Amino acid sequence: MPADFDTIVNLSKKRGFVFQASEIYGGLRSAYDYGPLGVELLRNVKEQWWRSMVRMRDDVVGLDSAILQSPEVWVASGHVASFSDPLVECRTCNARHRVDKLKDPNKCPTCGNSGTFTEPKEFNLMFKTHMGPVESEDNAVYLRPETAQGIFTNFENVRRTARMKLPFGIAQVGKSFRNEITPGQFVFRTREFEQMEMEYFCYPDAADETFDQWIATRNAWYDDLGMDTTKLRTHPHSEDELAHYAAGAFDIEYEFPWGWDELEGIHNRTDFDLKAHMEHSGEDLTYFDQESDSRFVPYVIETAAGATRTTFAFLIDAYTEEEVNGESRVVLKLDPRLAPVKVAVLPLSKKPDLVETTNKVARALRESWQIEVDVTQSIGRRYRRQDEIGTPFCVTVDFDSLDDNQVTVRDRDTMAQDRIAIDQLKSYLIEKLPS
Repeated sequence: MPADFDTIVNLSKKRGFVFQASEIYGGLRSAYDYGPLGVELLRNVKEQWWRSMVRMRDDVVGLDSAILQSPEVWVASGHVASFSDPLVECRTCNARHRVDKLKDPNKCPTCGNSGTFTEPKEFNLMFKTHMGPVESEDNAVYLRPETAQGIFTNFENVRRTARMKLPFGIAQVGKSFRNEITPGQFVFRTREFEQMEMEYFCYPDAADETFDQWIATRNAWYDDLGMDTTKLRTHPHSEDELAHYAAGAFDIEYEFPWGWDELEGIHNRTDFDLKAHMEHSGEDLTYFDQESDSRFVPYVIETAAGATRTTFAFLIDAYTEEEVNGESRVVLKLDPRLAPVKVAVLPLSKKPDLVETTNKVARALRESWQIEVDVTQSIGRRYRRQDEIGTPFCVTVDFDSLDDNQVTVRDRDTMAQDRIAIDQLKSYLIEKLPS
């Protein structure tokens, strides 16, 4: 049985995936802290993205650019002039809404009154602050609304130092900030979030083919990590949906409890960004191709995924309720590569000799995986608790372990149990837990 929205939110808070930011002060709207399990799940999602996009490829390298950039970066990119959403305000309750997100443009979803909206006005989504002790327009800076511009401004630095030849990509994972008018759906749309972006620079005449290849590649990533492909679709942007810089765009969408929504965008940004930064900075960002003895501005294919919303989607997708021997079981069937805890080590009792052996086993496994030792409540309840947080394997240390130096390994999904020698346990788990 799939999860509804409230079920996932409650599980996230109950098990320590996500907490409300500043909760002891009443919370801050649209701001969340990732708890002990959530931070591991988020890190694993980012690690798998980095592995597939950078580590396993010889044509993509990494970058970590600054959150604060010169204000001229955002002038050149068009963000200062046009990075905005249409805003209306309800005259009755003063709630503010994005016009394009209203189901009924004549009815306020907050108070329910009709015909009370102000005229739409454009609201710039960038967070503005000041650098230095004096607040003035001369030292105004912005928190970056996307990680991509740091890649474009470093195009020549990376090309030269990494000795890259077309086609090649630059990948980055990092925080972005958007002053959303109407954030919502828990961690799906927030004002502070993490992005996983890659800009792939290519020959202009190869852009269409490269675009199609990256759409297929990115879809395959979700499939490989076990996401239900019946809940994934690729949505092409119509002409009026295209961003000002794009010649083509597709969204990879997931069917969330509230409907289809974006996980990742793949865009053909043409040569817009490099040309814009060349014009505003005066620096040469062209590429010299030795084979054709020509110089030109490369085209760019972008893949841009939200790390936080992708993590949320994996959590929703993995949630399963099933009946086992007449009892209900909640299990997160996360791919083992994403699971926050890989192995739980459970002594059958709290007796000192069992706990000592348990700690010995845990120390050996902790060198390779995220481990949890759980000694509280009955073994059945501890199995259920580990199922609920997605732990692929439970290792039980029982009284026989003291004599035969073996432990029982339980599989999360099949609930099958194997008796394994302690000195063979690590090798056994290496075969079961992919990297």
